[in-house]
Amino acid sequence: MPRPLSLITAVTIAVAVVAAPALAQERRSPTSASDVRLSYAPIVKRVAPAVVTISAARAVATGNPLFNDPFFRRFFGPGFGMPQERQQRALGSGVIVDASGLIVTNNHVIEGANEVKISLADKRELEVELVLKDSRTDLAILRIKDGRERFPAIELGDSDALEVGDIVLALGNPFGVGQTVTQGIVSAVARTQVGISDYQFFIQTDAAINPGNSGGPLVDMAGKLIGINTAIFSRSGGSMGIGFAIPGNMVKVVVASARDGGAAVRRPWFGGKLQAVTAEIAESIGLGRPTGALVASVTEGSPAARAGLRTGDLIVAIDGVAIDDPNAFEYRFATKSLGGTARLGIVRAGREVALAIPLQTAPETPRDEIVIRARSPFMGAKVANVSPALADQMRIDAASGGVVIVDVADGSPAQSYGFRPGDLILSVNNEDIAKTGDLGRLARGGGRLWRVTIQRGGQKISAVFSG
Repeated sequence: MPRPLSLITAVTIAVAVVAAPALAQERRSPTSASDVRLSYAPIVKRVAPAVVTISAARAVATGNPLFNDPFFRRFFGPGFGMPQERQQRALGSGVIVDASGLIVTNNHVIEGANEVKISLADKRELEVELVLKDSRTDLAILRIKDGRERFPAIELGDSDALEVGDIVLALGNPFGVGQTVTQGIVSAVARTQVGISDYQFFIQTDAAINPGNSGGPLVDMAGKLIGINTAIFSRSGGSMGIGFAIPGNMVKVVVASARDGGAAVRRPWFGGKLQAVTAEIAESIGLGRPTGALVASVTEGSPAARAGLRTGDLIVAIDGVAIDDPNAFEYRFATKSLGGTARLGIVRAGREVALAIPLQTAPETPRDEIVIRARSPFMGAKVANVSPALADQMRIDAASGGVVIVDVADGSPAQSYGFRPGDLILSVNNEDIAKTGDLGRLARGGGRLWRVTIQRGGQKISAVFSG
């Protein structure tokens, strides 16, 4: 049974079509019956051609675990029941943000894919190449290989201008049924406890978002991109009215790095660790409520150190924008443009202090990445020296020493022994590991027993392996 438009829907419809683009965010009540009969169609017609469907194929090994039994091996030979590869296909969405064919989507849509294709709104299927992927934000940038055509592109908007209650549209290809538009409101503008990516700062909307919408755009009533739909809260697998989008201002940072030809996102380096303010901490320092980001440590020589930040300082604002928690600060700081400074408002010993922090990238000392190929528990692991840039990228403490695992090959001994990217290898057989060469030398030396100490998630773990 058809349902009447809600009042707030009518408000924004009237604004979207009647008002000039410069006034598209004006908020007013409908003044006539004709206002209520207006439509979102002009906005959809403008943005829909820039929305694409992404098809990602992954090679997946399949096999019956019973074939690993020695009984089968004995009677049918060592090759019997070996795993076979099959292609697993997944659908997602994306949006063209540059007429040259630059596409934004979610990293998880294309992660691990050996073949990626896109379908345009006009049903054409085109090949793309990966330009950049950033697991920290769960964003990836693709480029259509045909560089001669000019494609319809969407304009990037200012996600900081959003307010709770604003009308938004979500576009994508849910469940592979074809391009779909859903409408809702902004439910929250700074969700920080979602657990999707490193930067916990999301737009929440009740616009219906379902599997297949990932990577598609969230647009405002001016038809501008203000978010990339990335996840839902659901007990059933379908939409329950709680969807999350990566803010458009974070998308701008990743797109800018791709346009500059970078293989990685360039963002400001802070150089300090922050912790949340609990009710007990707030009471102890005389705050009326838990708010801000407490400085737990400062890395020597970092921008935080040069700005004069100290352990125990409470960051309450950046460039005049209030900071509620460490996640909010990390998002605000990461979306600042490189060069110049940002102004921090802090509370120190009960006094308000303003500090200027330089906006620059972390230094990249030689990583000396190597892949351990010698027979050892580390065989198949790619390791690197810990530089400030790598420590910032992998969210580890640069002062801990050791070398860090940056990748682990599927099916390798390192994977079977449980090593993960981000693990810091501190010592092997009671010998400290200071650089990748130390680990390479010990791995080549062989041995039957391996005493290994690693640091994972701030905790030291010691284990003995045989190999």
